[in-house]
Amino acid sequence: MNYPLELSFKLISVSPQLSVVDATGQTLFYVKQKAFKLKESVAVFADREQTRPVATISADRILDISATYRFTDPNGNGFGAVRRRGLRSLWKSHYDVLRSDTECMSIREENGWIKLMDGIFSQIPILGILSGYLFHPTYIVRRTDGTALLRVKKKPAFFEGRFGIEKVGEFDAEEEALAVLSILMMVLLERTRG
Repeated sequence: MNYPLELSFKLISVSPQLSVVDATGQTLFYVKQKAFKLKESVAVFADREQTRPVATISADRILDISATYRFTDPNGNGFGAVRRRGLRSLWKSHYDVLRSDTECMSIREENGWIKLMDGIFSQIPILGILSGYLFHPTYIVRRTDGTALLRVKKKPAFFEGRFGIEKVGEFDAEEEALAVLSILMMVLLERTRG
């Protein structure tokens, strides 16, 4: 993948559409999430036409803040998962990335104050629509040994979500796929913020 990557989606949409493009403008991942599903299941494609499936991300339970989202390839073979840390995510978002049910990476929000201020500001009538332009959470993807791999930063935007994904460390193709798909699912879960 050619970094930096840009992840974007529309905030006001019945069925959210999210795309990840690389520095050359090539679409790497595209998701059109189905609305009104009790148990989350997301199909990920390598093109906007949705002809080249890459993976499916499925929740292990219905509506739970500590759900695990399992990744399967187009043949149905599992290759990883991302799990939201329930209560720990109330202050600062925290996700564990799993390979064979063992934590191999984590995604953590760097500054909890931004999450708090965004939550408060977004509740103010009329001014709340500006929260997406004022507060920019940053997340860091690290291996369990503490090595930083990727940095995800919210970019200013009205009525859409835009995130930049920067490479800050070295990793193999399998780690890269797990990390980027985990970021994609995290953004889908956190999209209502700013």
